Amino acid sequence: MSAFEGINLAAIDIGSNAARLLIKKLEHREDGEIRLNKVLFLRIPLRLGEDVFSQGMISEVKEERFVRMIKAYKQLMKIYDVKEYRACATSALRDAKNGKAIIEDIEEDTRIRIEIISGDEEAQTIYDNHIEAYTGPGDFLYVDVGGGSTEISYIRDKEKLSSKSYNVGTLRLLSGNTDADVFDRMRDDLTKLVDKNEEVTLIGSGGNINKLYRIADKRQPLEDSLPVSTLEGLYKELSAMTVQERMDAFNFKPDRADVIVPAAEIFLHVAHCTGARNILVPTIGLGDGIINDLAKKYI
Repeated sequence: MSAFEGINLAAIDIGSNAARLLIKKLEHREDGEIRLNKVLFLRIPLRLGEDVFSQGMISEVKEERFVRMIKAYKQLMKIYDVKEYRACATSALRDAKNGKAIIEDIEEDTRIRIEIISGDEEAQTIYDNHIEAYTGPGDFLYVDVGGGSTEISYIRDKEKLSSKSYNVGTLRLLSGNTDADVFDRMRDDLTKLVDKNEEVTLIGSGGNINKLYRIADKRQPLEDSLPVSTLEGLYKELSAMTVQERMDAFNFKPDRADVIVPAAEIFLHVAHCTGARNILVPTIGLGDGIINDLAKKYI
């Protein structure tokens, strides 16, 4: 690759709870090292899943906000001179009856193309670009808890052996629109997959587990992981509070204060099914994986 000062690459990650714009600069340093440095990160609590998981489709009000947000993200990418981008949507738009029509309208209006990706592709994109850096010899479960779905990948000695996506997420649980047997199916799958006689470590992904880790770390400095026993205590404490009490006590935004309890519930369910005692919490996400994929052609 020829030397250059740097190019900006962007990812738009449209989840069930929030939509994120991430811009990173790809730099080829004089010492030969190649770096991706964050330039901009913006998160909008669009909450498309609120409509989809209760009504099956995205309302006109949410669609209008969606369009305005994409237009704003487009202008920001212009301001930051983004060379290439990829926009991906996950669970809410996968399930919305009018999801495909909406993204077609958005592309016609803004020239921003949005891809609806499967849960498996979502998990694979993050795994390919990040998870292997956090695993070593032994058994790991990568668990990404979103607003509409949870992706779980089983990794042994740095090799991914399986990956599954479950239609259970924080907004689905809050809406009461989760299949009654989804936790049972998850438990059955994990029991078959993981030998409880072997120690397994969870790798947690998503804004909620990052927030839970930071709360615990402030109270008692952690090393590189969140003990499941500590998460159990946090879950008990937070679930006893109202949403407003969580906002007051932890300075949560409203769109974090309500979903953090069901997120903890999902992580604890996985931990209890597998006997895991610790959760590694690296700061990773779909946007990072998308940009890493885009960067490969420039390296």
